[in-house]
Amino acid sequence: MGLKPGESVLLLSDVPGIEDWMIPHRRLANFLTRSLMVRQIFDFYPDYFPKNNFHYMTYFPAGQHGAEPPEGVAGKMREYDVILAITTYSISHTNAREQGSSSGARIASMPGLQPEMLQEKGPMAVDYNIVSKETRYLAELIDNASTARVEAAAGTDITFSLENRAGGADTGLLTENGQWGNLPAGEAFVAPVEGTAEGVLVVPGGWYEGLKEAMRLKFTNGYVSEISGGGGVGDYFRELLRFDSNTLRHRQNCAELGIGTNPLARDPQNTLESEKIKGTVHIGIGDSSHLGGKTESDLHEDFVIPEATLYLDKEVILKEGKMII
Repeated sequence: MGLKPGESVLLLSDVPGIEDWMIPHRRLANFLTRSLMVRQIFDFYPDYFPKNNFHYMTYFPAGQHGAEPPEGVAGKMREYDVILAITTYSISHTNAREQGSSSGARIASMPGLQPEMLQEKGPMAVDYNIVSKETRYLAELIDNASTARVEAAAGTDITFSLENRAGGADTGLLTENGQWGNLPAGEAFVAPVEGTAEGVLVVPGGWYEGLKEAMRLKFTNGYVSEISGGGGVGDYFRELLRFDSNTLRHRQNCAELGIGTNPLARDPQNTLESEKIKGTVHIGIGDSSHLGGKTESDLHEDFVIPEATLYLDKEVILKEGKMII
């Protein structure tokens, strides 16, 4: 984060509300562990950084990734030099985060951070200078591409336009004012052109938290038009996307193409980590406005595809999860 003496730091954490006590036990346990971990970090950080002002703020979340935090949180995010958002529900794709960045804060968004990620061989321990070099290279390839196609043996086959869309690089190096990204980091990304996604995305069992059987998302004219399979996870997204309602069409938008570049990322069921696994591809739905797209939404969800083959302008970039170029 490039923390300098005298800078102020905000540790931001969502904590379970009443309705969150009804989520599956394992998810609730992770939620509570994460909230307590942030409090513990707040307790010991001042001993390591005595020349900095540390503040700690909690709030009740809206219960989904991409939903805006309370206004009081958004206001506080404009007041600090460095923000560590260690949350369960992501605020990466929110106006609150963007306003914080516009105010000059360096923001690390860490939705789903787990203690294991901080261990010696966990994804946080990677050499981010190496990750940065490869990630920026892939972002440059995306910059120069007009179309993309993703295929995988499980049944994924989806295409979309990247015309005039800039590639982004989540490098893990957040040392300049206004920079933001995930930690752990490691992905090149882009917002596909709205209305152009066509095809099928298949998320294999085990590649989303609680997903025990494959989930199939069909894209038509840029939007998810159908979800089949997926068991309880599939039911959750069918309810969230409400295909019988045009008012929630923004949640169905094909919002992101991402390529993982972190060689120490491994956990397939934690999206924060799995989308960084080197050689994976992920497709996001919902909000793209914070990635260079035009769709604003109260949702952003990413689905990771292992061993994918990626074409940019018909040139193979990844083949079954291995870099070709």
